[in-house]
Amino acid sequence: MTTMARTTKTTAAEAQAQGQGQAGESPRESPRRESEIRRHELADFLRSRRARITPEQVGLPRGRRRRTPGLRREEIAQLSAVGVTWYTWLEQARDIQVSVQVLDALARTLLLDVSERAHLFQLAGAVDPSPAASCQTVTPALRLMLEKLEPLPACIQNSRYDILAYNRTYGRLLGDLDAVAPEDRNCMVLICTNEQWRKSFVFLEDTIRLMAAKFRGSMAGHLGEPAWELLLKRLEDESPEFREAWQLHEVVGTRSKTKYFRNAHVGPLSLVHTDLWLGPDQGARLVTYTPADEESRERLDRLQELAPAVGS
Repeated sequence: MTTMARTTKTTAAEAQAQGQGQAGESPRESPRRESEIRRHELADFLRSRRARITPEQVGLPRGRRRRTPGLRREEIAQLSAVGVTWYTWLEQARDIQVSVQVLDALARTLLLDVSERAHLFQLAGAVDPSPAASCQTVTPALRLMLEKLEPLPACIQNSRYDILAYNRTYGRLLGDLDAVAPEDRNCMVLICTNEQWRKSFVFLEDTIRLMAAKFRGSMAGHLGEPAWELLLKRLEDESPEFREAWQLHEVVGTRSKTKYFRNAHVGPLSLVHTDLWLGPDQGARLVTYTPADEESRERLDRLQELAPAVGS
């Protein structure tokens, strides 16, 4: 090949490369640009959600000198247990890493609904560990099975005690589960923090201790997973009873047993708890409660009749 031919070929190649660069970004620059766009969208979203919350909604005094619409950055940081500087950087679209624990805390502080919470995690490029998202384990066939089991209370849980689906009688067994936010439908959270659930257990302290022991046994197979760590931190932060039980380091496997409840609508119930595992990995399970005596059976029938009207 002559020198002129080589020069012509090189020049053509350079022109083609320059043309590609002008037409669009290189593959190496594209992810950077996408990340920058996400950070700015996240910052705008956080500011807009902060501006719509009044101090009274989160238990803060309004004060006379408040000029900022909604809450101040300092207040969001304090309520979410994060640093003020760090949160300010987040609203300034700085290139910082955000953990799922922090995103969960911000979602709660900002009073985000299910769609807004999903949007927050998507903008942050993180996977929401909350069970609020639909679970592939709960098929239409399983939902039909839950319905057909009535008046027996039944639900589908995972090994983290997240309630993924339930029938009407289970939804009214320990309170009004329909009124609980999807991300809070976790048996450990409810028995430790929800007054309706706490009043419904005859042996509350023993039940919390047993559930903590079962939770520890299950968590051994999920060490380091954000969803499990997030739940554990929340329980330790919000429940002195759980902290005390957790410090015992007790471990208990799954087992059937008779449980005793005080239902607000039909009275005392004696029910036999049974787990039916839905897969070989002991992940999701069908939880059922069958009456231990004739009186409990009659009261479950009554609860089924009341279920549609309860809470209305």
